[in-house]
Amino acid sequence: MSILSRLFPPKPFFTDEEQQRIVAAIHAAEKRTSGEIRVFAESRCSYVNAIDRAAEIFFGLKMEKTEDRNGVLLYFAMKDQQMAIFGDEGIHQKVGEEFWNKEVRKILQEFRKDNHAQGIINIITEIGEALVFHFPYENEDRNELPDDIVFGK
Repeated sequence: MSILSRLFPPKPFFTDEEQQRIVAAIHAAEKRTSGEIRVFAESRCSYVNAIDRAAEIFFGLKMEKTEDRNGVLLYFAMKDQQMAIFGDEGIHQKVGEEFWNKEVRKILQEFRKDNHAQGIINIITEIGEALVFHFPYENEDRNELPDDIVFGK
């Protein structure tokens, strides 16, 4: 860590209020489904392809361990302006590639207007609806993964 980074701490990606709204959106979406949604944000993508980085994070967070293989990771490299959605095999088989592509196009529209937090909340809600449709909540469902935002470097 350089002396400058200690004197000038990095600006957070989201305000406290935005973080609370994003986590609340995850929690609300997951209350109606056995699916799991996680958000990972970092400054830079160390890979050329953001999907490769999202896959690395997905498996690093052990998101493939959900019972129905219905975890979804929203990956953001904020300074590099890259993002990817990585859905586990259970949900991917249900919704297909075009669903993910459509969601990326929608969130990019919000990002172009500098509506980062709202764009993320919107996509969480829409992915949540797909999870509810394909993996509705059942009596014994439990929250298999934390709902908090994971921050990288």
